[in-house]
Amino acid sequence: MPHSPYYGAIDTTPLFLVLFCELMDWLDDDALYRELMPAVRLALDWIDRFGDLDGDGYLEWRQWGPASLYNQAWKDSHDSYFYPDGSPTEQPTASAEIQGYVYDAKLRLAALYGRKGEVELGAELGRQAAALRERFNRDFWVAEEQFFAQALDGQKRQVTSVSTNPGHCLWSGLLDPDRAAAVAKRLLADDLFSGWGVRTLSSRSPRFNPMSYHNGSIWPHDNSLIAAGLRRYGHDEAANTIITGIFRAGLRFHELRLPELFCGFTRDEVFHSMPAEYPVACNPQAWAAGSPLLFVRTILGLQPDAARRRLTLRPRLPDWLDHVRLTKVQVGPNFVDLIVSAAGVETTRNTGEVEIVVE
Repeated sequence: MPHSPYYGAIDTTPLFLVLFCELMDWLDDDALYRELMPAVRLALDWIDRFGDLDGDGYLEWRQWGPASLYNQAWKDSHDSYFYPDGSPTEQPTASAEIQGYVYDAKLRLAALYGRKGEVELGAELGRQAAALRERFNRDFWVAEEQFFAQALDGQKRQVTSVSTNPGHCLWSGLLDPDRAAAVAKRLLADDLFSGWGVRTLSSRSPRFNPMSYHNGSIWPHDNSLIAAGLRRYGHDEAANTIITGIFRAGLRFHELRLPELFCGFTRDEVFHSMPAEYPVACNPQAWAAGSPLLFVRTILGLQPDAARRRLTLRPRLPDWLDHVRLTKVQVGPNFVDLIVSAAGVETTRNTGEVEIVVE
């Protein structure tokens, strides 16, 4: 490891829980469930006891000393969170997307615990998730923007910068449907969508800089979560618009490899412009490398249910994509091979009579 471990990341713990539940959806492995359950319970305890610094029901962070990062979400630049006048936010900071991760984790665990026989614990987590959703849609909604705040500051004031942070809440399912529709529309507006992808920050912001790290650039992983969230809420065309933009950008990078991020300049449709490279972007980078995999899942609408030995697909292929061939898709101990096209879904191998449902 070239660097010392650093644990200043508020999102790691809830995302671990989301990943655990996702793994159970695909595998339904009882041995793995038992092995990881102590870590799962500790993670839940940390969120409720240590992650909520002031008891307001939101996961938040503050800088604990000069050696720690000022911002401890994925947008960890020192200037990623700011007020309309450009001044930095007062901490502790409760970022929008983090609340989505917590909501998703608790809602998934509620269902999983119920399925595993821990009904009371599952019901309690379900109640907590519902309360968080109601609270978030009340406290973070910015009516003037028809969008959600990027965060709440230490005084519970809205940080009203229009950014991609609330887009992750689509992926998590945290938003009320009518407000999700408003968010979907806003994400595809010209100040956020460049033609190559969704910018991290609106071009109308006083801190917008298309060559910055987090204040106007385009991150493939950020876009992949937004696209997945748009499909979750039924905004299929909007999801494919984002996927198409990132795909076209990827075709223009060296070795067809998506970088960590690239600059957020507007795509020029007349002169066939190239996406501008961010000079020190990591390439390859794990988040970016994983983005096409989530794009494929989003396009296909893949939803596993290993406990019921079922795989559901809701394919919506963009017009440039003829077909997708999947091999060795594991559902529980079983494997399936599929070919998905506009004509339908063809199963070419099914080792365990997995039920294939096409919607």
